[in-house]
Amino acid sequence: MTAHHDSMTMLEARTKYFADNGFGDDGGYGDAWVDFKLGPVPFPFPNSPQRLHAVRFHDLHHVLTGYATDTIGEFEIAAWEIAAGCKGFVAAWLLNLGGIAGGLVSAPRRTYAAFVRGRRSRTLYGEPLEALLHAKVGDVRRRYIEAGVPTAGLADAMLFALTAIVGFTVALALFAIFVPLVPVGLLMSWLRARSLKRAENA
Repeated sequence: MTAHHDSMTMLEARTKYFADNGFGDDGGYGDAWVDFKLGPVPFPFPNSPQRLHAVRFHDLHHVLTGYATDTIGEFEIAAWEIAAGCKGFVAAWLLNLGGIAGGLVSAPRRTYAAFVRGRRSRTLYGEPLEALLHAKVGDVRRRYIEAGVPTAGLADAMLFALTAIVGFTVALALFAIFVPLVPVGLLMSWLRARSLKRAENA
């Protein structure tokens, strides 16, 4: 995991995070569709207002926790957010529960470690966003994020097992919804690559 410098504001750190990950100046917030890939296969889904509202906090969680934006990193932060609490953000609950299922299949130890860390942290969901963006990263991290590597207990294991059951149920439902959208994702990827190639040749 990498951590952004504590002396940065959250806005400065988020700008760096967007640049480091190639998300564009607005982090993709203005995109109509979101591309999530399992390996080379894209699973696009609409960038709904509910998802957009949640992702503004989700991106700040990446800044604070240091979890990467690759597939495994997204599974880790999904487990962390579920354990730390998504409050009334339904889109976050659904997508993160599906992410826990993916994490159990591909990186169970890392997913469980992130869940245990989340149990001792708090998410930013529902906090005043503008105030957060102008706060220092170090101050926010100390207030919300578990700093060390916590030791898992029996309660952690039991809650994780229950969450995993719910996660696999949600993942199957989401999979059934998004699989028909794979051709759309492939077409969008082809059109985007074609557009970029035209721009380079112009």
